[in-house]
Amino acid sequence: MLIHFNRRFAPLRGQTMTLTIDAVYEDGVIKPAEPLPFKHEKVRVTVEAATGWVDATYGILGWKGDPEELRRLAIHPELDLEDEP
Repeated sequence: MLIHFNRRFAPLRGQTMTLTIDAVYEDGVIKPAEPLPFKHEKVRVTVEAATGWVDATYGILGWKGDPEELRRLAIHPELDLEDEP
């Protein structure tokens, strides 16, 4: 899960700071993976599900097929690149 926090800077009117962090949603609570630089401040939170590497890189090579088929091809041991000597 990726979470985007936005807050307005008082000195720089109209500008926002955006912070993207990893977090886990458990038992109705969003738990950040690292401490946040906010103390008792109102923030706007946007939550988006984290994607796997196949979904995140889908389209880079112009692949027109199914993401699961691409995943199968990408991790197939016989199609792995040889280590260079």
